[in-house]
Amino acid sequence: QVQLVESGGGLVQPGGSLRLSCTASRSIFSFDVMGWYRQVPGKQRELVASMSNSGSENYADSVKGRFTISRDTTKNTVYLQMNSLKPEDTAVYYCNFQAPGRREDYWGQGTQVTVSS
Repeated sequence: QVQLVESGGGLVQPGGSLRLSCTASRSIFSFDVMGWYRQVPGKQRELVASMSNSGSENYADSVKGRFTISRDTTKNTVYLQMNSLKPEDTAVYYCNFQAPGRREDYWGQGTQVTVSS
C-alpha cells in the first residue's frame, strides 16, 4: 500500500500564489500518471493537472497559464504551483497517483485551498 501525503493548502488573497506538495511512500517512477484534482461541495471531482511518467503535462483549460505541475524524483514528490489564484479556485485539492497495469490508484488526504479577500 502506498501513502500519499499532501501539504501546502491554506487561505490566500485573489491574485496570490500557493504551492501544493504530494509525497509518495515509494518511488514516483513506479507510477504511470500523477495528477491533481479538486472538488467543491455538490460538484464532481475534476482534474486540474496531470503528468505522465515521461514528463508530459496536461492542464484543465481553467488553469492553463496559471498552474504548473512538476516533480522531484529524489523526494518522491509532485508539486502544483498555483499562481494568479481566483476565488473560483477555492476547493479541496487531492493528489492522485496511478499505475493502471498494476491496478493501483492512490489518493492523498486532500488539502483545502481558499481564495478570498
